Amino acid sequence: MSKTPSYGEINLPIRVGIVGTGFAAKVRAQSLATESRTQLVAVAGRNPERTAEFAQSFDVLAVADWQTLVQMPDIDLVIVATINAHHSAIVRAAIEAGKHTIVEYPLALDVRAATEIVQLAVAKKVLLHVEHIELLGGLHQTMREWLDRLGEVHYARYSTIVCQRPVPEKWTFHRSEFGFPLMAALSRLHRFTDLFGAIESVNCNNQYWGGVGDYYKTCLCTAQLRFKNTNAIGEVVYGKGEGLWQNSRKFEVHGDKGALIFDGDEGVFIQDGTSTPLDLGARKGLFAKDLEIVLDHLIDGKPNYVTPAASLATLRVADAARISAETRRMVTIDSL
Repeated sequence: MSKTPSYGEINLPIRVGIVGTGFAAKVRAQSLATESRTQLVAVAGRNPERTAEFAQSFDVLAVADWQTLVQMPDIDLVIVATINAHHSAIVRAAIEAGKHTIVEYPLALDVRAATEIVQLAVAKKVLLHVEHIELLGGLHQTMREWLDRLGEVHYARYSTIVCQRPVPEKWTFHRSEFGFPLMAALSRLHRFTDLFGAIESVNCNNQYWGGVGDYYKTCLCTAQLRFKNTNAIGEVVYGKGEGLWQNSRKFEVHGDKGALIFDGDEGVFIQDGTSTPLDLGARKGLFAKDLEIVLDHLIDGKPNYVTPAASLATLRVADAARISAETRRMVTIDSL
């Protein structure tokens, strides 16, 4: 048993319920199984058969719906790992029920709802953690370690293209369930805000192709960023689907003294015509690391690696990008 000024008395093991049965939910359950300070109690999902299968795999209770799970008296912490469009309603209900809550980004697809939820968590004195494991990965940590060697940064570009054929008719290719691309894939923008600070303005273009109704076959979203405290220009590209023909994941930063180029799982530092290979480490185990840090924060009061306020600030940038794409004009963040 431990006590912190922020969250009061914490009884161990912390009893956990998961909302969701997909990849992220399964990795979360696996992380919980190796963590002595937690005990996975229950799971709720949209599909009864998949929920029952998940519950059997991890020897936990299958709950009919998330509304029931968040009210269960023997659950202390709720992990939300389901459709993006459902995040805000589930997190709000969990916090109102007095549960500590972990949610995969984005916290919400609506900035006003996200702001209210952050304020509610403070009022209720419960943990709200919005997962941003990209900040814990080797690429980002290496970028932070070497960034000062670039001198004054002039240009940063982050591009992720995923070729998928055929595209399944599922929520990740649904406009309203997945959300605006740079809100749903918030980590693309969060890398920039974490490395270079607040974004002043954004100019964005977004296009969908194919599909029926709200489902689409291809999506491509691009945005140009201007920062408040640096003259650097930032660009982000996010695309996926049948109309894109080669996978690509590249992050590059150019300064007056050198450049950092990350292509897939390889990275180099370029200076004076010399390329120095960089060790980015393994990409696996980040959800477990996220859980460890969050539990240290909740139980022992240690600093968390990301705050709800930081995630919310990036969500505001993503919303500005959405407005820019819809109006076809540059949007200044402070004007919203």
